[in-house]
Amino acid sequence: MCSYLMGAMDEVKMKNVFETTVLSLSGLKISSETKKAIQNRSNIFIMSDAAEDAVLRPKEYGAFDHGMRAALAARIAFQNQEDGLAHKYLEGAGNFKKVANPSYKGETKDLKSILSFMDKVAKDTRNVVVEDITALKSAHVNDADIVRLAELNSFMAYQIRLITGLRLMKGAEDERGIV
Repeated sequence: MCSYLMGAMDEVKMKNVFETTVLSLSGLKISSETKKAIQNRSNIFIMSDAAEDAVLRPKEYGAFDHGMRAALAARIAFQNQEDGLAHKYLEGAGNFKKVANPSYKGETKDLKSILSFMDKVAKDTRNVVVEDITALKSAHVNDADIVRLAELNSFMAYQIRLITGLRLMKGAEDERGIV
């Protein structure tokens, strides 16, 4: 496992598993049945929060500082109708809050290219082509930062799918009347 992820895990282990991002936003009721299942898989939630820290608040962030990363994460969450998650990330966006709005297209050619790439990867991944990467390079984004953008998008896809899956569990609980 990556050293930066291990360091982030040490910090997250102090958190109660039920306070992790995905569980806090899933809407799951913590019944005795659910609690047992979550505790048996607590490492998934702890590692997910560690990955969140590693991707959104890395020590080496390249061209995209923590505020910009939070704004991009919020943008992706808004595009996936995950408003609660988006607002969580918006809190850390600082001066980049307008970037979180999916209708914002950027003020400079470089920013427009970056946002266009992030939107396409988030919404239409299978149609990303070499020209999309070329556009980023033309926008003065180096290879390492292109990888960082892809990591952010990949993590958000994972996190959103995990929250969605937990909500399906919540729906099953609701149907069965589990309290």
